[in-house]
Amino acid sequence: MSQLLFRNFALLEPEVGELQNGFELLVEGDTVREVSDKSIKATNADVVDCGGRTLMPGLIDSHVHVMLSEVNIRFLESVPLTLMTARAARLMLAMLNRGFTSVRDTGGADWGMKTGIEQGDIPGPRLFIAGAAIGPTGGHSDPRRRTDFGMRCHCCDAMRFGMRQSDGVPEVIKSVREQMRQGADHIKLMMSGGVASPYDPLDSLQFSPAEVAAAVEEARAFGRYVCAHAYTPEAITRAAQGGVRTIEHGNLIDDTAAGLMAEKDMFLIANLVTYYAMRERAAEFGMSGDMLAKNDLVIDGALRSLEICKRAGVPVAYGTDLLGALQVEQSREFILRSEVQSPIEIIRAATTIGARILRQEGKLGTLEPGAYADLLLIDGDPLKNLGLFQEQGKHLAAIMKGGKFHKNWLN
Repeated sequence: MSQLLFRNFALLEPEVGELQNGFELLVEGDTVREVSDKSIKATNADVVDCGGRTLMPGLIDSHVHVMLSEVNIRFLESVPLTLMTARAARLMLAMLNRGFTSVRDTGGADWGMKTGIEQGDIPGPRLFIAGAAIGPTGGHSDPRRRTDFGMRCHCCDAMRFGMRQSDGVPEVIKSVREQMRQGADHIKLMMSGGVASPYDPLDSLQFSPAEVAAAVEEARAFGRYVCAHAYTPEAITRAAQGGVRTIEHGNLIDDTAAGLMAEKDMFLIANLVTYYAMRERAAEFGMSGDMLAKNDLVIDGALRSLEICKRAGVPVAYGTDLLGALQVEQSREFILRSEVQSPIEIIRAATTIGARILRQEGKLGTLEPGAYADLLLIDGDPLKNLGLFQEQGKHLAAIMKGGKFHKNWLN
């Protein structure tokens, strides 16, 4: 089995929290075999001189939509599945180029796309999928126009991906089971209104307690968990009481709801950048005034939600939730969070906390022995300059995923 021996680097192990010098790291196959502050004996290994750069684990974005290639998702009605797939391949390649070696898709990506990456047919990050997000009639995942009656046929366009309507406990159970049959790693429920859906108020409560409990029970029985799109304290509370594991967004969270999340060992996946990017640029890509008005309602709470969760002890993961052309802003999340979080807190959100959400502790978000060899070599110290994650990976001298170089500017 091939070996690579990395030398001459400053090690950034997120849980340690500071750069460590004098280490060597041995990669064997697709995993990290050894990390040591002494010389590693590996006579058959190819030596990689890192030139004094920072070596750290690959990044994890815990909330993406690789299939949603339009900022106004209604435009997906005119996108055939073949074009959607081609766009998704381009978007995922760009994510990997930015150093995101793992991403958690929360509505849209299916087992085919995941398999394509695993088999090497498409270059991209490790992909953890929800399949189609499940919501009630008239909720955040209902894509119909008000002139539509009954269900539209989306058998040949991209709108069929990412959205499924279910009403009542039996339908919810069937939808959850269907997503798991299709290879879902987690189940996504819509539990409040959303920005990108024009007809449901942000403070609407979507899914009854009984429906939520049924979804959670089915997911647990299959060894999976439920994540919930929720903005308001009421929606977050209903999700927590029903056994949901992660809250997506949570911009309007209050201290009481955060305390309940902490009590139940839940996670928040915040995504500040999508609201700023939508306010600045979404109109040019066709997002309606009604949607942008709702965006204004939640943008001010984005930074505040981080402070509230920090006080309550709720772990907050790195997420972006960007749509279509706005996905180029993925790494800007580091800069926005720096107003209220330290660099190491943000880096942990994009590594170790993300790994916990993915249930990949010790395998992702770390460079300890036994972890996947997903690593970055950075031209500088990101603890002093988060700008090193910007400019579409310009400052990443090397990107490795599963023991193979995706990018190598060292030679």
